[in-house]
Amino acid sequence: MDIQKIRDDFPILQEVIYLDNASTSLTPEPVLASILEYYRKYNASVGRGIHRLSQMAEQKYRSAHLKVGGFIGAKEGELAFTKNTTESINTVAFGLKWKKGDRVVTTLIEHHSNFLPWLHLEQNGVVALDTISPAKDGTFQSSDFEEAIGEGTKLVAVTQMSNVLGTILPIKEISETCRDKGAMLLVDGAQSVPHMPVDVRDLGCDFLCFSGHKMLGPTGIGALWMGKDIKPLMLGGGTVVDASVDSYELKPGYERFEAGTPNICGGIGLARAVDYLKDLGMEEVRAHEIRLTRRMLEGLWGIEGVDIYGPLDPGKRGSVVSFNVKDMMPHDVSLMLDEASSIMTRSGHHCCMPLMKHLGLKNGTVRASLYIYNTEEEIDKFLSTVEMIAKMG
Repeated sequence: MDIQKIRDDFPILQEVIYLDNASTSLTPEPVLASILEYYRKYNASVGRGIHRLSQMAEQKYRSAHLKVGGFIGAKEGELAFTKNTTESINTVAFGLKWKKGDRVVTTLIEHHSNFLPWLHLEQNGVVALDTISPAKDGTFQSSDFEEAIGEGTKLVAVTQMSNVLGTILPIKEISETCRDKGAMLLVDGAQSVPHMPVDVRDLGCDFLCFSGHKMLGPTGIGALWMGKDIKPLMLGGGTVVDASVDSYELKPGYERFEAGTPNICGGIGLARAVDYLKDLGMEEVRAHEIRLTRRMLEGLWGIEGVDIYGPLDPGKRGSVVSFNVKDMMPHDVSLMLDEASSIMTRSGHHCCMPLMKHLGLKNGTVRASLYIYNTEEEIDKFLSTVEMIAKMG
């Protein structure tokens, strides 16, 4: 990858070192151009009109589904656009047909988006929830899931990559266990799809959820891949083939899940982001991030007073590094990184309060997360600034 050429597409990088990609990635100029093109040249609703602008918007929007679906190995009609990963997961949680005795298995490292919906169902007597805790280094073994997935397990809902620890879960092995025991598998791909090759057929999952704003796309657009039939979360305009005073017939494919006027420019922007990543090559993206993550981990490990959380092997984790400087509040460290060196990081609980309580981290952590446009020089600047802060503490 030509990093300098990539960085030219992100003007804001002239002003800051951006290490908050696990929250929201930056948006490159070609993606912004695709969004502006929609508003300037064919701003119309989809599935509603016969005039040329509406037809052009419909073609671009339908093509966006094919591009984004193709990025993860989906077939036509299997992927619907949502608002974000959170909406995708909730669509599954409230779209499945549950029966008495059903159980859901999840883990303690999940983002609230892949924990609270299942907890809500349990608290309302719909399902029973089984939660698997990670080992001390934040990892899991396949046997952890073999023991937890039982006869009553209807669904296993897990992240592929932790947004706090960077832990990469053994999804293929988990999917094999699910098939053997008759359970469905939902994968939260919010952190994995933007950073590594992901193919739903290869994973063997039944549902995959991810967000555009973490993979160079705009906010307000996400995706839900469905290998199993579920009920739509909402009904309304655009979802039906026919309706009368006493019945309705849903459309096939993704349209039944996209009630009302959808985020048309968001879908088009996400499709352009997918093209951008495909041009770079996801294997190259992954290799670049492993190199930078290794440099960051080794550097932090050598700074006295710094604690690192999660696996230390960069090949077994994503480019998310959570750490703390002893005797200092995470928010203070993050603010000092910004003020001293214009380094953008995240601090706090990262929407993973159950995990933080499990780790005994009342105030959370500082989180630095990498992406395609980050450089070794930026990592070195980050490390020298953390070292300076640690000495001050």
